[in-house]
Amino acid sequence: MNRRSLLRSLAPVALLAASTPHAQHAVAPWPPAQALPAVEAVDLQGRPWRLADLRGRPVLLNFWASWCEPCRAEMPTLQALAELYGPEQLAVVALNFKEAPATVARFVQRTGVRLRVVLDRDGAIARACAVKVFPTTLLIGADGRPRQRLLGELDWTGAEAERLVQELLAAPGR
Repeated sequence: MNRRSLLRSLAPVALLAASTPHAQHAVAPWPPAQALPAVEAVDLQGRPWRLADLRGRPVLLNFWASWCEPCRAEMPTLQALAELYGPEQLAVVALNFKEAPATVARFVQRTGVRLRVVLDRDGAIARACAVKVFPTTLLIGADGRPRQRLLGELDWTGAEAERLVQELLAAPGR
């Protein structure tokens, strides 16, 4: 089964899990002169996590919070995307914004999210990355350079997401 067929087969499951009928989003290129700050956090088990450790593969870094309805609606499609590509081809990381670890852990347990979840405990990472809208997803090339910023919810099993991911996978630096 090819990627498009698999994404189509996963889409109804993801959409039934949670989706808003009129999802809004905007995609913008990352400003070439703007460097991506070092992104370091801890995961739900308290282990250190560094974005730099993922260099060599493309990354979707999704800023979210459990109180954000579009974030919750988008999460099942991010999970489906991560499962489709696998962690060696595309790293999908859910970076939680300023919530207590126990709150995040309850959300993860209740929803069955299996993505890598890391914590932006004080919001410093979101500020450094100029994140003001939730969800926001940074598309980062295998070379560690940010390519695009997606503001708002996207169905990550849809055609637009497939185009964005394919562009990211084809970007230089792999």
